[in-house]
Amino acid sequence: MSTLFQPMTLRSLTVPNRVWLSPMCMYSAAATGPDAASPTDWHLAHLVSRAVGGAGLVMTEATAVTAEGRISPFDLGIYNDRQQQAFTRVAAAITAAGAVPAIQLAHAGPKASTDRPWRGGGTVAVADDGWTPVGPVAVPFGDHVTPRALDRDEIAGLVGAFARAAERARDAGFQVAEVHGAHGYLIHSFLSPYTNQRTDDYGGSFANRARFALEVVEAVRAVWPEELPVLFRVSATDWLSENPADPREGWTGDDTVLLAKELQARGVDLLDVSSGGAAPDARIEAAPGFQVPFATRVRQEAGLPVAAVGLITEPAQAERIVAEGDADAVLLARAMLRDPYWPQRAARELGAAVPAPVQYGRA
Repeated sequence: MSTLFQPMTLRSLTVPNRVWLSPMCMYSAAATGPDAASPTDWHLAHLVSRAVGGAGLVMTEATAVTAEGRISPFDLGIYNDRQQQAFTRVAAAITAAGAVPAIQLAHAGPKASTDRPWRGGGTVAVADDGWTPVGPVAVPFGDHVTPRALDRDEIAGLVGAFARAAERARDAGFQVAEVHGAHGYLIHSFLSPYTNQRTDDYGGSFANRARFALEVVEAVRAVWPEELPVLFRVSATDWLSENPADPREGWTGDDTVLLAKELQARGVDLLDVSSGGAAPDARIEAAPGFQVPFATRVRQEAGLPVAAVGLITEPAQAERIVAEGDADAVLLARAMLRDPYWPQRAARELGAAVPAPVQYGRA
């Protein structure tokens, strides 16, 4: 019997299997106008096709909690009524297709206001519908524009923005909320000593650097239904300490275990374990399953359920990760861009079954 296709329960929510769709930006929303940052027919088709394909949980791309929190002007947001209404249709369609609808709440911080990747991904100027990014300090990410350092009142305002976005997501019908704390975006940029050189109580020690992340989680958990789970995506390492030749201090696996314990104490139900994104020139030796050990360590040392990501491409590989206890679930991204029906195919290969729409029964 396949472990990968066994249900998983978080609080009172049961996810039908452990193959989940990872958030992936589509860069396909309107940049301006009344429907700016609202999901379109493209987003609906993209997400629902993966639900039809058998994913147990389908998560939106990084969905900004403010307009300035978008990675690009073409990304999704959930900070006004029109966006919430459009997301209601998306969440309902994912549910109708048999998957659990999840949303990733995000703020891009110092990596905001960039162009679509197929247009180079450079900074979008204010004159071209861009904006000035913000971060813990006025230090740019690589060759991006220099962000503006947030003051304490603005930090508090962003904590509130995450909570309001969570309320909108709840009312739109999402059953899982994930706080995006990875990949060099705003929350991660506070967590990492590489990107956070503040000297107030939001910088310096681990406790200070983790303060913003924990405040956001507390605010989201306070408005999210008690019976439904909250997830947190973390970059388990900045890939600086793993390189003996790199003298820079960054976020580490030890830090991730400590954070996982703090998150669990504040009501986080699962850690979505990725890595990297804070240092643009960090040396990362990617290989199949290269990030799984970070997830496994959190599961073993913090006792928090985890999902693994990163070059998980084959059914037998995914089955082994879950069956051997390395992770509780897997989140697939590019593999499901290539094949929206990856879970259906994997189930067949592993001798399991994933319900298909009755309209597809004759297949």
